[in-house]
Amino acid sequence: MERFFGGNPALVTVRLVILSLIVGVILAALGFSPFDIIDSIRHLVARIYDMGFAAVERAFRYFMLGAVVVFPVWLFVRLFKTLGRESSTALVDPNSRNREA
Repeated sequence: MERFFGGNPALVTVRLVILSLIVGVILAALGFSPFDIIDSIRHLVARIYDMGFAAVERAFRYFMLGAVVVFPVWLFVRLFKTLGRESSTALVDPNSRNREA
């Protein structure tokens, strides 16, 4: 538990309570309420959500455009490397390694 809390759980709880009181006093002096903060966060998430679909759609189009080129090239490179290794290992004498050592 101490590893998770970063110290004695009771002391960490007391520190969090004191810090919450101090921050609460400062925010109240500035005219904020918990409901204003929660409402602002909700509006922010809604705006990001609304903007996000256009951005995701645009990113998906870019991904598809690039994937049409990148994936076939990658596949051909991998196939040629695999075929190259198989042909080169077939030509090498398996006992040649023992002679070098």
